Amino acid sequence: MAPIFFRSSVSLPFLLVAVALCSLPISSADDGIATFYTDTTFACENQDPGTNYAAVGQSMYDNGGICGRQYSVSCTGATNESPNPCRGGSVIVKVVDLCESCEYGHLDISQEAFSTIADLDAGVIKISYQPLRASNGAHNSLSCEAGNFLTCVEQVHGFPIAWGPYN
Repeated sequence: MAPIFFRSSVSLPFLLVAVALCSLPISSADDGIATFYTDTTFACENQDPGTNYAAVGQSMYDNGGICGRQYSVSCTGATNESPNPCRGGSVIVKVVDLCESCEYGHLDISQEAFSTIADLDAGVIKISYQPLRASNGAHNSLSCEAGNFLTCVEQVHGFPIAWGPYN
């Protein structure tokens, strides 16, 4: 579908702030647990899993409605008496699978993603996770290109609306 173009009197600084905000998480973090797996057969179709992928339980899976959603995941501590397994930092994972044994808040993430935030020997860790703004068109997103003019395209539930050009 071709973008719908609108001309607006919105200022360039306002648009730059809007673009910056699009890359921020959209809600506060939730607490949960993470385990890791290495399976390469995924329930979500037409998703490129990359190396940092995740499976979620049925209560989060939403009949596949969550497929492609990205989460920022941080290790917050051990689930047992072992020393703190956390490495610091966070990792972004993409939901590409269903975990039949996972409860709500349990993310089964790829081994690569897990090892980024925690020691693999821990096996299970406490996490903080939050969704990122979707890039799959399922939710609103905004992207801009700068050339001689600035043109922005907003995806509103998968429909492109172009704003600009601005000079």
